[in-house]
Amino acid sequence: MKVDDYSTSKRNDENSCKVGSRMSRIRCMIRGLELKTFIIGFIIIPAIVTGVYLHGQKVTYFLRPLWQSPPKPFIHMPHYYNTNVTMASLCNLHGWKLRDYPRRVYDAVLFSNEVDMLTIRWKELYPYITQFVLLESNSTFTSIPKTLNFAINREKFEFIKSRLTYGTIGGRFKNGENPFIEEAYQRVALDHLLRIAGIEDDDLLIMSDVDEIPSAHTIDLLRWCDGPPPIVHLNLNNYLYSFEFNLDHKSWRASVHQYQKGTTRYVHYRQSDYLLADSGWHCSFCFRTISDFVFKMKAYSHTDRVRFSHYLDPKRIQKVICNGADLYDMLPEEYTFRELIGKMGPIPHSYSAVHLPSYLLKNADKYRYLLPGNCIREDS
Repeated sequence: MKVDDYSTSKRNDENSCKVGSRMSRIRCMIRGLELKTFIIGFIIIPAIVTGVYLHGQKVTYFLRPLWQSPPKPFIHMPHYYNTNVTMASLCNLHGWKLRDYPRRVYDAVLFSNEVDMLTIRWKELYPYITQFVLLESNSTFTSIPKTLNFAINREKFEFIKSRLTYGTIGGRFKNGENPFIEEAYQRVALDHLLRIAGIEDDDLLIMSDVDEIPSAHTIDLLRWCDGPPPIVHLNLNNYLYSFEFNLDHKSWRASVHQYQKGTTRYVHYRQSDYLLADSGWHCSFCFRTISDFVFKMKAYSHTDRVRFSHYLDPKRIQKVICNGADLYDMLPEEYTFRELIGKMGPIPHSYSAVHLPSYLLKNADKYRYLLPGNCIREDS
């Protein structure tokens, strides 16, 4: 074909595209696109957008070591204990001195629906607690109405009746508000309830969630010894779903305070550089029923982690529990690539039930679901 003929043909095609039907013009546009442009625009870009939507959180967590520095390291305090060692010797081993009489101890918690964990906690701590202080609301942190579960189950806690200060607070029900605001509101109310309970300067105050359980001997040590820092965080063994899945030994939010009026505030973040080793157990999402899992996933402050509705599917949750996987399909929250990669994947099964709360083991039939080899939940 001659050049003039080619030019004429091209002009005719262009003219036909201008005067043709809408479908003809679309076909002309597609013919005009290069293959590379088509692949980028209609395959690669949509794939990237879909990938970011589905896995953007994982990418962010994986790159966390690049954009966030690790927190200041704790000052780790060795912890000595044996049943055959006297309290005077234990105090001396820690570099402290034995008191003439023990401090009073207040255990204060916000309560949602963890009846079993509360029972195990209070049975563990019972010999050493002066006053148990519990506050519950008719609202979750995410402004979902809920029943007063402690009030409904109060007869199960007759054993602490004479030492209980119980209070309720109405939720503010501000939909769309940051859940941490409602949580802070309830913690301030717990401060007020502590004053009603009669806490005084130099009393010990345990600040921790219901599922963050200090060991009895840890609290006994701190109440009998002079010399511990005024605020000590407790290093708890970290479990997930039950005591079969030992996630790590890094739980630190639980703390014990020498109370000071006007200074001490009930909060759940870092308040000291001191961390007492091996001080108890943190059993997160350790529920008897799948419905309790669903409730907590929708109710607590990190509800934004439920990014897809199928995360709440009971069959999926049951499978996740037995596999020791993550309920939210998230990567570990770590600050170095070594630790992050080391904790990726399911938690290994543990078959040890040594050094667990004594009441749990004494009532193993009742709490079988919390022990190794019993991952199936009642309403699965």
